[in-house]
This record gives sequence, C-alpha cells and structure tokens, in this order.
Amino acid sequence: MTRAPRATDGAPTGPVDDELDPVWKALSDPTRRRILDLLKPGPRSTGDLVGALPHLTRFGVMKHLGILEEAGLVTSRKEGRTRLNYLNPAPVRAIYERWVSGFSELWSSQLLGLKGHIEGGGAN
Repeated sequence: MTRAPRATDGAPTGPVDDELDPVWKALSDPTRRRILDLLKPGPRSTGDLVGALPHLTRFGVMKHLGILEEAGLVTSRKEGRTRLNYLNPAPVRAIYERWVSGFSELWSSQLLGLKGHIEGGGAN
C-alpha cells in the first residue's frame, strides 16, 4: 500500500492506494452488482448465472466472476464438473464500517438539528 504525504491535520494530500479499491471497482459495475444479488439467497453454479444473465456469454459471466473473486466478494468451489459461486459479504461490511457508518452519524445529527429548527418555529 502506498501512503500519500499527509497534511498537518493528518488528511492525505495526494492519492492513496487502498485495500478496498478492488471492492469499489467490482461494485461499480451493474452486472457485477446483479451477480451479487443473484448470490444473496445462496450459492449458484456458473451455468445458473449464465442463464440468469442472457445478455452475457459464459465468458463474460466468468470475467465478471473473476473480478468479484479478486475483490473477495465471491468465492467458488468445484463440485465435480460444477463450479459453485458463493457471496462473501465481508468486503461490503468493511466498506460500510469505513465509509457509511461514519457519515450516517453526521447526517443523523444534521437532520435532528433541522427537525428541531423546523419544529421550534425557525421557519417563521
């Protein structure tokens, strides 16, 4: 991981390589998000995924699965001639903990302040 120089407040002053970058890349594509949605209920074979995504070839589905595996979002296991694909939600949880949860508290306090302002007659 490359560290960027830091400002006096500790914030990076330049680009930083992040271990979550492959996860963001994987999630940026709607087809890959669709594959993750298809895997939520449980594992599915690559053939099942190809059938559920008729706009893609088998090669296209496998390419997307490869990117999802590199990001740690999908794991696979061979059972005979079948390859089963499993959702791994841990990287999504890591994104939530790092990015979403910190902002949710900020927005909650902002919304509570707005609510108090409106209910307190500040809109007069």
